[in-house]
Amino acid sequence: MEKIIVYVIPVFFVLIGVEFVYGYMRRRNTYRLNDAISSLSQGLISQLVALVTQLFQIGMYSIVYRFVAIFPHVRFWQTAFGWIAAVVLFDFFDYWLHRMGHESAVMWAAHSVHHQSQDFNLSTALRQESTVVFIGWLFYLPMAVLGVSPEQFGIAGLIVLIYQFWIHTEHVGKLGWFDRVFSSPSNHRVHHAVNDQYLDKNYGGMLVIWDRMFGTFAEEKEKCVYGTRTPLKSWDPIWAVASGYWQLAKTSAQLPRWKDKLLVWFKAPGWLPDYMPAGGPGFDLEEAARPYDPQLPLKANVFAGMQFLLLLAATAVLLWVADDVSYLRLLAVCTAFLIAFWALGAFLEKRLSGLAVIAIDVIAGAVAFYILW
Repeated sequence: MEKIIVYVIPVFFVLIGVEFVYGYMRRRNTYRLNDAISSLSQGLISQLVALVTQLFQIGMYSIVYRFVAIFPHVRFWQTAFGWIAAVVLFDFFDYWLHRMGHESAVMWAAHSVHHQSQDFNLSTALRQESTVVFIGWLFYLPMAVLGVSPEQFGIAGLIVLIYQFWIHTEHVGKLGWFDRVFSSPSNHRVHHAVNDQYLDKNYGGMLVIWDRMFGTFAEEKEKCVYGTRTPLKSWDPIWAVASGYWQLAKTSAQLPRWKDKLLVWFKAPGWLPDYMPAGGPGFDLEEAARPYDPQLPLKANVFAGMQFLLLLAATAVLLWVADDVSYLRLLAVCTAFLIAFWALGAFLEKRLSGLAVIAIDVIAGAVAFYILW
């Protein structure tokens, strides 16, 4: 599966380039280099985390399939209709996982990474979560019970995931009947928006009919404002992943009752018991629309772009050889690469010099070379 990702990466980047050129020529550029690097870094980090969390990625599913599957050898699953059914089933359970990612605080802490960008473009599509998998695997177990093999499950999931790439764009308008059945750019812009009428809507990955069936559909009408209601305001990729959990831990520590200390993790995001006053100012849409955008000189931007491309190449190589590397060695290399991604984010925030970034990258590269060769 990792090799498939390596093959797909160039396609994604070509399409990102096409979107950027199209937007630039139409004077509707939707890209900022710092935001795009941040989003693409999260996508690569999610792949690194996936390498060392295979137990949750596919392991638990395989165990349930092996011991509990009711119809594992039914020929239907290998027919065209069986493959369609597998994809539709994955999309259905993905709807509920996605919905819970917005309705449960601990799951929002994981899923919010995908929503943190204040831009909406194809690079945002690759801003994938890294920690959802620790709970998310539970939602797909009915497929294992029904007899969908792990291989078919993995491919169905990849189809649904790749489909969602193209719907992250502002350059495709409404598509008529298509918008009523499928998740489309218009529908998905709504999902990423923080406007009151759009909040927690349009969860469908491939099909939007689930939202229409279960009352979570909203049509795009007014201009969307993107991001999260508590803006991240950081390019630090590690903080992007950890910030939601940190805020929950802080809130839990402040609550006097043990029951509420636990409930705050599983209630809706922002929940507080009745005896606790609501904290902080109310939500301001105009404030949310102001982008976090610390400026760097041209040379620094070129440097950041080159550093990202080096990390992209290094991650692609690791994905290619991962099947032949022991778990502990894989864990060590992934950790080294995570530190390098952190350094790049710190550079974009002017917290780290270019020389420090180069030094960290050299050390990470040396660790990878020593371990892998």
